[in-house]
Amino acid sequence: MILANDGVDQRCRRKLESSGDVVVENKLSHEELQGGLAKEFDCIIVRSATNLTKEVIQANTGNGSQLKLLIRAGVGLDNIDTTFAESVGLIVRNTPNASTNSVVEMTISHLLSGSRKIVAANLDMKNGKWTKKKLVGSELRGKNLGLIGYGRIARGVARIASTLGMIPHAYDPFVDQKLLNEDGVVYHDTVESLFSNCTHISVHCSKTKETESMVNKDLISLMPHRSPSGIECGRHVVNCARGGIINEHDMLELLDSGFLSSLGLDVFENEPQGNLALSQHRNVTSTPHTGASTMEAQRRIGDEIVAIIESTLR
Repeated sequence: MILANDGVDQRCRRKLESSGDVVVENKLSHEELQGGLAKEFDCIIVRSATNLTKEVIQANTGNGSQLKLLIRAGVGLDNIDTTFAESVGLIVRNTPNASTNSVVEMTISHLLSGSRKIVAANLDMKNGKWTKKKLVGSELRGKNLGLIGYGRIARGVARIASTLGMIPHAYDPFVDQKLLNEDGVVYHDTVESLFSNCTHISVHCSKTKETESMVNKDLISLMPHRSPSGIECGRHVVNCARGGIINEHDMLELLDSGFLSSLGLDVFENEPQGNLALSQHRNVTSTPHTGASTMEAQRRIGDEIVAIIESTLR
């Protein structure tokens, strides 16, 4: 039996059921999971809403439990205690490739929206205001784009950004510098150096103790507001990775002062609550963690889940 606690693509469900699996889409609360109500399942599939903590895993393993496999339908594994899960014999998998293109496109969308002041323009038009003279934006072409982290998604963003005429820069202490050089990406050995050289920043790292609130007013204060060609394009930040990597309090302060020109967020410190003060700001583009929410990505995620279950449980 399979528990899809945060739901699963229906095509994926049909494939699993046709192979004889019983798929239950019955969202159990954290308290119910802590009560051991998932012991009867062979596999638990989660997205970002369900947290499989040590306590939850402990409550659903041992003493006749059927649980063997945990799957995160998405890129990260930060909502699963993988260390403890593997220590008690569980297999932990995710679907890292399926949503890459969708998140890449979402990141580019936020970059374009911030540079061209689309949110403010849309709000004014809805209120019957023709504010064309106040909405002069800047092109992405010729601007330095700083990528914090250089994994699959960042590489995809760098590729499209280069096509648009941006100059990709990156900081990632875990990636071989040769890879960045081969991709034509400017390498930085410190995050401070990255911010000091880029008018546009995009976050593509995991949330850890080291990266929590890493993007704060101290780092933003290092950013230039002019492009290499001298255009006053302002400062722009996008985060479609994980909430909590940027300091939301600092971002609001910097936006209100005008020091930060735009902010694009698909993830928040607290989800699903979000941050209303930021979302209501004229210079913020916010989306409710929908980077992977495309029909294509969900189909690919479903296919990866089926492949994992077939290769692991059968």
